[in-house]
Amino acid sequence: MFEKVYTLDTNILLEDAKNIFNLSDENKNLIVLPETVLDEIDSKKTGFDEINFQAREFARILENSQIIQSKKVADFKIVTIKVFDIFEATIDVISKEEYLINIKNVAPNIINDRKILEVAKFVEGHYKCESNFLSLDIMARTRAVSMDIKTDSLLGTSEKEFNYEFIKTITIQFEQLETINNSSIFEYDEEHKAYNFAYCFKVKGSDQVLLACVQNKKIIVLDESEIRNQIITPLNKEQLFFSNAILKHFFNVLIVEAKAGSGKTLLALSGALKLVRQKYFQRIIYIRNSIESLDKGEDIGYLPGFEEKFKIYNHPLMDSLDYIVRTEHKKKSNKKNFQYDELDDVEVNARIEQLIQNYNIETMWVGEMRGRTLSNAFVIIDEAQNMSNKTMQMVLSRVDNSCKVVILGSNKQIDNFYVNKHTNALTTLLKSTKNENDLVKPFAIKLEKVLRGPITEWAEQIFSSKHK
Repeated sequence: MFEKVYTLDTNILLEDAKNIFNLSDENKNLIVLPETVLDEIDSKKTGFDEINFQAREFARILENSQIIQSKKVADFKIVTIKVFDIFEATIDVISKEEYLINIKNVAPNIINDRKILEVAKFVEGHYKCESNFLSLDIMARTRAVSMDIKTDSLLGTSEKEFNYEFIKTITIQFEQLETINNSSIFEYDEEHKAYNFAYCFKVKGSDQVLLACVQNKKIIVLDESEIRNQIITPLNKEQLFFSNAILKHFFNVLIVEAKAGSGKTLLALSGALKLVRQKYFQRIIYIRNSIESLDKGEDIGYLPGFEEKFKIYNHPLMDSLDYIVRTEHKKKSNKKNFQYDELDDVEVNARIEQLIQNYNIETMWVGEMRGRTLSNAFVIIDEAQNMSNKTMQMVLSRVDNSCKVVILGSNKQIDNFYVNKHTNALTTLLKSTKNENDLVKPFAIKLEKVLRGPITEWAEQIFSSKHK
């Protein structure tokens, strides 16, 4: 009757409750839900985080269901239900009174994984059509493989890595330097793609390199002196391209994948401060997803006061403001030929508070954004690799056309159990640059150079996959 059977892990539904209909494919495929999955979803219904919203959404979907049959096979009980929404899906809920896992001295999450996998193993032997266990959790999939269970992630193991050439290098003749600015990009690069946002034009026969970005298919040479005229000075070509895109009013959505210590938050804040000072925007809004506690993350939105939110939740922002205050003090001292004296922590904290007030710096947590509209703001969305597509959709839908958005993240630092590098919002946004878009003017870049210091760079090298 069915073409395939999919046994789902909890994270598949908490990533998006409507995955149940996507996988059902108009009721061509049977969906199997172990009872443990239902228990885990039920425990997530309370709260304001994205997974809580998806848990409630799935409960709403189940409200429109009808029990078809109930039967017992060996030690397993199978309850078949039909779910009716815009689409239709058939679900077998499978439970068991006693599982094989010995719960003594075993962590609850491991117990639940083993229960789910025991059902998945039963499913492979019980149903006659092709069976597959789906999970976003690599540990759960690895355990499945060890049990000879056919397994896959949501998008499939055939999902290929993408590596768009956001910065492209081509060689030009010396005589072309005079006419290259404002020329059509196709005069210099017939194979130009939508995601080729920045160019390094190397002059043939010399060491000279001209940096430029592409706007409306035109080559716009970077004004490096103007880009460097800010508190945090860009130190390499990647940072120059990023800072240029921040300061250029042409681009209104910036997507940045960057290594730890590459300066992404510092540069975003530095550019934001300059644009607010020039009165292009009225405020700076910093948004970061709550991953520290997936069960209690919603509590962050209700801490009593602005200062507490800064201190407890937004350490990356506060560290960046601290660095900016100290850097600005040092630059001013050098400019006036004063002897440079290091600021003490009390003075730094006072200047940070003044910075927050003068530039209207606000922090927001994704759980408090539904129903709000952001206007006249420079919006920084940090830790995008930990956001689901639904979360990012909700956040970006709050932003009106008077804002500029900078989205930051690193696919090497995913902490959210309910997304992976194929399904998170950062990857989705980076991939979206493959095609032209008339609605927004995007810019995307990868910051590969670590500038925080040798320890950070050393850690990036030895722990990255290519060195393992």
